[in-house]
Amino acid sequence: MPVVGISISGKAKGARYIRVVEKVGGEPVLLRPDPEADIPTVLDGIDGLLLSGGEDINPHYYEEPFLDATPDRERDAFEIPLIREALRRDMPMFGVCRGMEAINVVMGGKLTRNIEGHRSADLVKSVFHDVYIAPGSRLGAIFGGAPIMRVNSRHHQGFTQAQKARGLLASAYVLDGDLIEAVESLEHTWVFGVQWHPERESENHPKNVNLFHGLIEAAERFSKVPA
Repeated sequence: MPVVGISISGKAKGARYIRVVEKVGGEPVLLRPDPEADIPTVLDGIDGLLLSGGEDINPHYYEEPFLDATPDRERDAFEIPLIREALRRDMPMFGVCRGMEAINVVMGGKLTRNIEGHRSADLVKSVFHDVYIAPGSRLGAIFGGAPIMRVNSRHHQGFTQAQKARGLLASAYVLDGDLIEAVESLEHTWVFGVQWHPERESENHPKNVNLFHGLIEAAERFSKVPA
């Protein structure tokens, strides 16, 4: 059974992520921010990395002014080097919302710091919209070739084609603009990110579970590669 590390904020419980990883045959391990953690040792204990949603990434990490009031400085300091080392190892990785944004930032991209219409004023609820899935993309294959899919949305940051890291392929977009909704790495074996929240299974198309199946299958292959 492949072990999946779930990077999460210090306060979050991660119940939905744990449940879906177990559902698809993985062993979940929560990775909370730890200023004393040895990143290589943390990654030695897992076969795949799931980056959960959460608070904004400090713009300092994408060459914008540092914000003292950033909501989760401890997570930034832990997760950015975690992602960097996981990419170096070509470890399977799946980023959800903030997680997708963090992958883009670590690979050299930038973010738009405030986007209207993608998060409810009531933060407990999701909003919904359609995304266009690029034909021929690996994401398209995961969803069985469906060109348009309804997804949930809980974010207020994101990035466009001009802000995307060069090593990433944009594999889904909003229908009414150039905001990117999903990416896949052109430089790694299995690295994906989506801007929506597929762990909220009741809010999304059932095929979204294929994203987690893909992570588990890739993590199982990774676990068998000699160190």
